[in-house]
Amino acid sequence: MKTFEILLTLLSFIMLFQQKMPRKLAAAIGFASIGVLAGHLLFEGYRWQMFLIYLISAALAFIAIFGKRLQIRMWKPLKYGLYVLTFAMLAISAFLSVSLPVFDLPKPDGAYSVGTKTFHFVDQDRDETLTKDPDDKRELIVQVWYPAEDSHGLKQAPLFPDDQNTFHRYIGAFAAEFNLPAFALDYWRYIKTNSYENAEISPTDDRYPVVMISHGFGTSRLLHASQAENLASHGFIAVAIDHTYSTMATAFPDGRVTGLTTEQYMNGVSENSGKLGNIWTQDAGFVINQLEKLNDSDFKGKLDMNNIGMMGHSFGGATAFNAAYTNQKIKAGINMDGSLYDADGKQAISKPFLFMESSDFLKIRDKAMSGNISDEEIKNSGLTKEEFNNMIEERKKEYKIIDQASMVYIKGAAHYNFTDFQLYSKLLKPIGMTGEIDGERGADIVNEYAVDFFNKHLKGTGGNLISKPNPAYPEVKFPKE
Repeated sequence: MKTFEILLTLLSFIMLFQQKMPRKLAAAIGFASIGVLAGHLLFEGYRWQMFLIYLISAALAFIAIFGKRLQIRMWKPLKYGLYVLTFAMLAISAFLSVSLPVFDLPKPDGAYSVGTKTFHFVDQDRDETLTKDPDDKRELIVQVWYPAEDSHGLKQAPLFPDDQNTFHRYIGAFAAEFNLPAFALDYWRYIKTNSYENAEISPTDDRYPVVMISHGFGTSRLLHASQAENLASHGFIAVAIDHTYSTMATAFPDGRVTGLTTEQYMNGVSENSGKLGNIWTQDAGFVINQLEKLNDSDFKGKLDMNNIGMMGHSFGGATAFNAAYTNQKIKAGINMDGSLYDADGKQAISKPFLFMESSDFLKIRDKAMSGNISDEEIKNSGLTKEEFNNMIEERKKEYKIIDQASMVYIKGAAHYNFTDFQLYSKLLKPIGMTGEIDGERGADIVNEYAVDFFNKHLKGTGGNLISKPNPAYPEVKFPKE
């Protein structure tokens, strides 16, 4: 909760007991409550989670200021019932405000300020196979974060689109996927980043290594903003791709907002996921070509195109592996809790590659390798027994590849602890989307290990964290140790 929100909530609870206060004190608290409410709405902004607190604080302030004149009398059981109901309503509103907070992205801990620019690329040489229009070409939205010069006087970038019409269409697409009304996500408008739009790139270094980021299936590049900002603050240029039609929502400059329309590729059949994965891998290759063009214009030769890395989450992690495996321009990569596709025929990757896994990964792997899977688990997967067995065989091939690369797993982490989604709500933990680890701690671990890995393999420095267990990060385990 923000400062004014906390003050308003506390004053509301205090005003419940105004009858036991001197009248002047109660009136003073009532006036203070009105002032805090006005300050909150002016400086922090309205959000629906606080609605009951707004309503009750205004009513209690009115009673505190004018109650003596009103001479309100009521039956005692009704009076006590209203106390209990009001207390419960305040508690519910406070709970929602804490559980669905307006949060700040973690502060990057590198030496550089961070700038950001967003680009719209169209691949004129590639037909869009994910739409019905035969004339469509593949379009991508790509956001770049980079080490910036002095950011004084520049606008701090919002996380979500600033344009109100685009923003509402954007959160509408997200809300539809969660089966929520669009207003439930309206408070996302207040989430701020640590980046500054169109800041000048820092002249400190001649060139900066490039790290590309690929989101998970059905999510968004925006769920990796803190990773990108932290990399940029440490002297990397981070490039996050929205893989069109496989995101929750992607906003284009002309106002179009595309959603998720590629679910049919993720039905547990590796051949289908491989088809989509190859499109994503081609996206990565195309973006590298576009970055080479930007290096001659927007970025003034600052992109070190000889030192490119790639990281990704889930299906994006598999794409990072596939792109690193097949594209000679990519020197190193990280897969964050992602299963591989197209594992057939692949041997151990010859480049530095790190698999960062959730704590459940080893349990799942051991089950798959031992074949100790019940009929109930097969039924719950939604696959036939034949499809499930084929999937297990694919997993075994995948695990052999993973076992020959570097791997760490994070104790207490679940699948979405490798994204900024872990910062959005503590309610994600009880439904299993995030693990026992605190969201800010999870983000810090992922950010620090990613920087350490790319420092070693793209800059030739560091590498201490990824080489062995570190007492500062006891949650990070090395299964090969």
